[in-house]
Amino acid sequence: MLNQKIIDEIKAKIGIDKVKTEDFHLMAYSRDWSPRPKDDTNLPDIVVRPTTTEEVSEVIKIANKYKIPVTPIAGLTGMGGGAVPTQGGIALETKGLNKIIEIDTKNYTVTTQAGITVLKLNEELKKYGLWWPHDPESKPSSTVGAAISCDNDSTFGIKYGRSVDFLLNAVIVTGTGEILRVGHRKAMCTSTGYKLHWLLIGAEGTLGIITEVTLNVFPIPETRAVDGYLFRSIQEALDGLNRLIQSGLSVESAHINCKSRLGFYTQAYREKYGKEPNIPKWAESILFISFNGDKEVVEFSRKYAEKVLSNGKKVEEREIIESWWASKHTLNLIPFVQKWPESQRVKKFGSADLGIPIGRIQEAYEMYQKIAKKNNIEILGMCVYNERPTRVSPSISFAVFVDDSTPEKVQDFYNYVKEMSMMAIEKEGTMSTYIGDGDRLGGFNRIEHGRALDYMKEIKKVFDPNNILQPGKKFESKWIQY
Repeated sequence: MLNQKIIDEIKAKIGIDKVKTEDFHLMAYSRDWSPRPKDDTNLPDIVVRPTTTEEVSEVIKIANKYKIPVTPIAGLTGMGGGAVPTQGGIALETKGLNKIIEIDTKNYTVTTQAGITVLKLNEELKKYGLWWPHDPESKPSSTVGAAISCDNDSTFGIKYGRSVDFLLNAVIVTGTGEILRVGHRKAMCTSTGYKLHWLLIGAEGTLGIITEVTLNVFPIPETRAVDGYLFRSIQEALDGLNRLIQSGLSVESAHINCKSRLGFYTQAYREKYGKEPNIPKWAESILFISFNGDKEVVEFSRKYAEKVLSNGKKVEEREIIESWWASKHTLNLIPFVQKWPESQRVKKFGSADLGIPIGRIQEAYEMYQKIAKKNNIEILGMCVYNERPTRVSPSISFAVFVDDSTPEKVQDFYNYVKEMSMMAIEKEGTMSTYIGDGDRLGGFNRIEHGRALDYMKEIKKVFDPNNILQPGKKFESKWIQY
């Protein structure tokens, strides 16, 4: 527990109105979307909501002086426990850092405080005919800083990329309270110094609190078209996507869903229209794709894609396409009919988020079903996102339902994650592509990183010598033992 003297010291630095200690405030910051037992709570001792970099610095200086754990918290949509204050201390809510500093239309950049949500940022950019094409499903709550800290996925990664492709520079507050700018101003490329701003990508707040960023942004495309193609296997869909890219077409988004995941959209169609969609029994996967740009180019791309993907079957029911697009981009969901509202009301969502080399994804899909069954886990379905420009670049959600009624049932899920992670390494892949280490993979991730994990710990000491930022994250696990 923080004593009143420390609480009063924080209030004196940033203002009484920016500090909360009441239980009903603390409870709201006690868990994120990571699978945890239903009665599992991790209350911070205090919640602070600074609105400037300088205020963040003052809070961190006090935390560093008294060795108080600090957990940066944004939209709480993460699935790895990264925003859970497992060691109490200070919950530093970043959404008070929500101001846009500059929209530079001439240089296609935006400089903004990092606590603004992705949705709000794009609403403001739209006034200038621009957008930041990082587009997670959680964009109404997910913040710019969290997107960088977690390096999470986006709908449009295969054309525009992810954080490493957007982030030009950032301002952070280190674990000692020092304010530090890293990066290369508004230049798109540099070969001077170390790219310290890239260290922030996926660091989950362990190196510093991101308070300000400059991002590359783009003109809003004139038009967009979305289609779906059915294939006989995951591998056929992957091969089809590769042919599309090699043909020269500029694909805006590309997601491959297995048969189980496709079932969410066909079920919604049946419930709404009272009839079966024309989905052949042989269909084991679906490739959803979109193109954007000038209208003539988009129309040509759609027509040429039909030729390239002729060994698949184009989905006839536009309602299925629109249902998928709503879940990934527009978010115009029908309550209790489309997948997330109903599934989250009845069962919890969990995932092993693996990166698998493209030639081994079909094998990984088959192992996924076996490993889930072994751990008494119900399969939700697999989705292959693609997150780097102009290439098949799999970031895969091996999703399952999680029973959170007892700690034992939740542990079954993390046993599943452990086995799936080991399978990814055996196939020369990675344990995580968008959720991060959080409090689930830390320590266990030495299987992937080996001796390099020790170098990572040394880097953390440079930025955070007293280990007050996110202690217990990335290097320790609450759920999986090494």
